[in-house]
Amino acid sequence: MSIWTRITSAIASLTKGEGLAAVFEHLRSPPERTIAFTIAVIALSAKMAKADGLVTRDEVSAFREVFAIAPEDEAGAAKVFNLARQDVAGFEEYAMRIEKMFGTGSPTLCDLMEGLFHIAMADGQYHPNEDAFLERVAEIFGMEKARFMAVRARFVPNADQDPYTVLGVTHDMPLEAIRKHYRQLVRESHPDVMIARGVPEEAVQLSQKRLVDINRAWKEISARETA
Repeated sequence: MSIWTRITSAIASLTKGEGLAAVFEHLRSPPERTIAFTIAVIALSAKMAKADGLVTRDEVSAFREVFAIAPEDEAGAAKVFNLARQDVAGFEEYAMRIEKMFGTGSPTLCDLMEGLFHIAMADGQYHPNEDAFLERVAEIFGMEKARFMAVRARFVPNADQDPYTVLGVTHDMPLEAIRKHYRQLVRESHPDVMIARGVPEEAVQLSQKRLVDINRAWKEISARETA
């Protein structure tokens, strides 16, 4: 059974009134975490799309970009997205379920936030309701405020583009401490590391943007500090 068939079956259970727990009951077989990550993006992005009142084609296309869906799987993916959009369960309950699966502060949860930001920005606008939605999800995930602001700075054009914010560090940190943090971010963004922590291989492409942004920020900071 393909991943899309399994996820479709899981989400379809919600339309029958089986409740959110039934969704995850369908997802117990390996690779549990890969499927969990996928269903989280589908469900939370569909809920986020509702935050600004409209699910656009751009958002659906952004979802496809995150998962690099093969042409033969597009119909199944579309069905999953539409089912998730009709789901009556609250986004906070989804977020809490996912947090329990991966643990507070897990890098996988940051990966998921990046996917949600990517979809939120697909239509070229960042709605205040989307910001409130994502901030609440980050809070449930146990993501530090600085890290959330760093992700937002990299995705939202009118957000604070300060390189220190992008790296999630402060201006008063010693350069060596910033360097250590920067290297940790680079290690976390390595494709093999991301896949090992449950990120679908198709979604790893988001790490390319992350690496470009954090490398640019580090280069700017190191140039300032050594000038």
